[in-house]
Amino acid sequence: MKFVIQRVTHASVTVDGETVGSIGKGFMVLIGVAGDDTRETADKLMHKLLGLRIFDDENGKTNLSLSDVNGELLLISQFTLYADCKHGFRPSFIKAGSPALANELYEYIVSECSKHFHTEKGIFGADMKVELLNDGPFTIILDSEQM
Repeated sequence: MKFVIQRVTHASVTVDGETVGSIGKGFMVLIGVAGDDTRETADKLMHKLLGLRIFDDENGKTNLSLSDVNGELLLISQFTLYADCKHGFRPSFIKAGSPALANELYEYIVSECSKHFHTEKGIFGADMKVELLNDGPFTIILDSEQM
């Protein structure tokens, strides 16, 4: 599983010209699911995500967490995080989880995160347009294979 976390001032996702999710200060997270991922994998990454201290404190140090700044979450499913570009110019997505597995784990992550923070989401499988103002810029990648 992979999370691409961007610290944002605001972010939104639009489908067919309609905004389906929008947040202020917080994290916009792209979520990629691999074929062998489980809820335990998701729990491990969510624990790290929700505890990350990457907001500035009063001294300008990245020392505050999402809860410290009353932050919000925008979670977006993104199978292309598992693109394999080693051969040729057309990416392979063979390592990405099946749509059924990916959607189940994505909805699980949304549900669990919603218990702790205001959480918005995209629409699984839709053609989404994502807008954000990356604050920093600050982007972190969590990969379950490296944890």
